[in-house]
Amino acid sequence: MALVHEFENSGNWLFKRRSWLPVFMIVAGLFMMYIGNRQAILFDMRDELIFLGVSLLGEVIRVFTVGFAPKNTSGRNTVTGQIADELNEKGIYSIIRHPLYLGNFIMWLGPVLFLRSIWALIIFGLLYWLYYERIMFAEEQFLRQKFGEIYDKWSEKVSSFIPYSFNYIPSRLPFSIKNVLKREYNSFVNIFLIFIIMDLFRNYFLSGRIYLTPMWIYLFGASFVIWIVIRTIHKSTHWLEVEGR
Repeated sequence: MALVHEFENSGNWLFKRRSWLPVFMIVAGLFMMYIGNRQAILFDMRDELIFLGVSLLGEVIRVFTVGFAPKNTSGRNTVTGQIADELNEKGIYSIIRHPLYLGNFIMWLGPVLFLRSIWALIIFGLLYWLYYERIMFAEEQFLRQKFGEIYDKWSEKVSSFIPYSFNYIPSRLPFSIKNVLKREYNSFVNIFLIFIIMDLFRNYFLSGRIYLTPMWIYLFGASFVIWIVIRTIHKSTHWLEVEGR
């Protein structure tokens, strides 16, 4: 099989199983915490708020992407295949081709920093790139086949993952907070869920006792209440439905 087809097939295979990546990342992080220098992971409110801030920055990138996204674009792909009713070329897509994956990377960077290990950071960077490089390749093959020369011209001007040109073109659609709430409430609460899981195991590894740090209890509790409210609105009403989104 030619490499181009192998990359595309493996990218599609990984894409359909991308929901397993968080489980793998959490388990790997807990293992590295267990075998690493446990004194390095002692609770420090300032540092851990910074790590949380890094993850929330990744969520901000996702929010900015989703808030301007038309229907059936920007991550609306399904386990059965790719979806793209139109090619996003404006908004954040005028400076980067895969903003959601950049947002995901920064979101995951926060918990990796929680480990306080340069080796964890290096391994995470390599594994994330190897994993998502195939997925991005498969997505771009799909877009090239569907949009042809239009896609090629756009991709020549716009970086895939790290912006190098900031010729920003405003989106044709207004920002939709309803679209953001509908699509991002799970990602938002998952950030706090991952941190509180790591806090729980960190405390157990250090003391042999099962308990949570009060700061993470309060933060997760607040995020969980927000999640419950938005999920209830989403599942029980049509308030978050926006035409064309």
